[in-house]
Amino acid sequence: MKVLFMCTHNSCRSILSEALFNHLAPAGFEAVSSGSFPSGRVNPRALQTLEAAGIDTDGLGSKASDAFADSAPDVVITVCDRAAGEACPIFFGPSVKAHWGLADPSEVSGSEAEIEAAFQITLGKIRKRANAFLALPFSRLSREQLQAELARIGSL
Repeated sequence: MKVLFMCTHNSCRSILSEALFNHLAPAGFEAVSSGSFPSGRVNPRALQTLEAAGIDTDGLGSKASDAFADSAPDVVITVCDRAAGEACPIFFGPSVKAHWGLADPSEVSGSEAEIEAAFQITLGKIRKRANAFLALPFSRLSREQLQAELARIGSL
């Protein structure tokens, strides 16, 4: 199963999601990420957070959704923060779609400890959601049931 995590700039939240999902996922699952307006670079703090958690960062990069035009993902998950007024990217195609909004930890200002805490909180939410996703009984779920489960997971 191929999962696409999308955000506006594909530099932080979608990158964290891609890397952590792939770290946790068993064989047969793969995550990629993209952005509607990719920044062209990965947030250095996101990379540091992943590396500190023992998660591989090789091959991570900020890219546009057209990079996946030839192989549509099975599931598309947006991770932008609608509550903060961010416009989430739209992915056209037959994929099951869900929204797992996350506040952008790269927007946090304050002390080093406060910024670090924001990244750890975000990574923790992604871990909880990815584990719930990977625990789903995929072979027994209809498309509609999968959609409902993904929506439920997005509220965790």
